[in-house]
Amino acid sequence: MARLKKAEKIFIVRCLAQFMSISDVISDFKEKFNIDVSPQQVEYYDPTKAASADLSQEFIDLFNEARKEYINQPLHNIVGANDIVQLQILSDLLVSKKGNVVMSIKLIDQIQKIVKGHYEKKFEITGKDGGAIKTETEHSQRPAMYTPEQLAGMSAQELSRLAINGKL
Repeated sequence: MARLKKAEKIFIVRCLAQFMSISDVISDFKEKFNIDVSPQQVEYYDPTKAASADLSQEFIDLFNEARKEYINQPLHNIVGANDIVQLQILSDLLVSKKGNVVMSIKLIDQIQKIVKGHYEKKFEITGKDGGAIKTETEHSQRPAMYTPEQLAGMSAQELSRLAINGKL
């Protein structure tokens, strides 16, 4: 069992506060500090586990503060939370997995789910004299038939999307 310095202990506590698994903490710790630690040694620094019964209050407070910061961070700090980023990643995967039909179908389905979310808008309308709120969903519909001029004005990506969805 390696003897850890305070900075190394803080690293472990912060990783665990961010919901990292013990095996991920071990591999990140090995990569950063070039020191091998056991799963039991890492688990000791997680105040949510029984193994940390005699963990110092300093590390418990650090864990709680780090977890609170992690949970309360703005959503835009997470790269994958952006629809455009998700679509780009899925598009890159689709190109690389072109030979795998099952995976391609799953990727196309996921792309469609993200894209269709952009076309749905919900409006809340109050009833007469402030009555019950009625929710209506509005779908933006594309025309069923396209003119040659409309098709000429579309990008290759839009044309392929229409073909994939069976609307061309």
